[in-house]
Amino acid sequence: MAEFSFTGVLQKILTESGFAAMLADPKPLIMILIACVLLYLGIGKKFEPLLLVPIAFGILLSNFPLTGLLNAPTDTASPGMLWVFYQGVQHAIYPSIIFLGIGAMTDFGPLIARPSSMLLGAAAQFGIFTAFLLALALGFDPSAAAAIGVIGGADGPTAILTASKLAARYLPAIAIAAYSYMALIPMIQPPLMRMMTTKKEREIKMVQLRPVSKAEKIVFPIAVAIIVIGLIPETAPLIGMLMLGNLFRECGVVDRLSDTAQNALVNIVTIFLGLSVGCKAVAETFLTWETIKIIVLGLLAFMLSTLGGLLFGKIMCKLSGGKINPLIGSAGVSAVPMAARVAQVEGQKANPANFLLMHAMGPNVAGVIGSAVAAGFMIKVFGG
Repeated sequence: MAEFSFTGVLQKILTESGFAAMLADPKPLIMILIACVLLYLGIGKKFEPLLLVPIAFGILLSNFPLTGLLNAPTDTASPGMLWVFYQGVQHAIYPSIIFLGIGAMTDFGPLIARPSSMLLGAAAQFGIFTAFLLALALGFDPSAAAAIGVIGGADGPTAILTASKLAARYLPAIAIAAYSYMALIPMIQPPLMRMMTTKKEREIKMVQLRPVSKAEKIVFPIAVAIIVIGLIPETAPLIGMLMLGNLFRECGVVDRLSDTAQNALVNIVTIFLGLSVGCKAVAETFLTWETIKIIVLGLLAFMLSTLGGLLFGKIMCKLSGGKINPLIGSAGVSAVPMAARVAQVEGQKANPANFLLMHAMGPNVAGVIGSAVAAGFMIKVFGG
């Protein structure tokens, strides 16, 4: 039996520690610093903290050397914890459950009351297809370009699902870009809104929406699921769960399920989703020029989507004889309900008597559906 030596044990711990490994290769240390910056933005600046904090901590955990957290299973060893968590992203489970919660939390009434809002949601997908073309021009392959373009929908779960299907190696950069720009909506959108609209247009007061019956609210999610999934089967995970969540909300007979979907379930899955996304941001794949390109393209996509919604809002304003405030077009991106709140704030700055929130929720809900349809289309075309 070997003689015990405190000095020998200490030396063994130090030479086999993660710190020793980082001295040999400092790249993981850079990622740990990036994780700390993201934690500061999530905690100190409150930028989308519910996702940014677990994503940042996932980056932190995955970049410590020698932990085995990302190890795949073998015949002789169990998989690492983060590898197991990531299967929920790999198999589209977490994003779909998030959509279940969004559906349960969201009132689709404004969209039902004004179906023309669907056109604003469609127009706000302009950035997705423009960024796709720009990504192709920058040398990304078509499947990766499609995944990058979906950032323009300002929908984190949709961007994650699309990236997991089409460009898994770029998933961390796409997810971080998507959620960062969602968090920065109150900073990014207002200058574009003021640039694209006149003060007179921003002052427009919209008439109250018609009441929506209980039957309409129950039939709507069922009808949308049948039509959209029947047309593009690849949308089933997102559209199916979004509409099921909304049916829970509106049918009036499953209040416990609706409450669970809105609160406990979505909160639990958010933790696993954030850790899973962060754990793929390892130095070898994240510290590349492609990551910088993705972040820039994501910002362009988001800005172009906002501009597309505003432009179509101006068209609808003209066609309606000045009855539609074009600001609600900016809510066509699918960041619910943040984009609608920004439209409300800008409208009230121009006219304190303006109440645009419910009017903006129509395009906002349409944007959620539109981004899911765009993602399904991209997966259908480029997923083979």
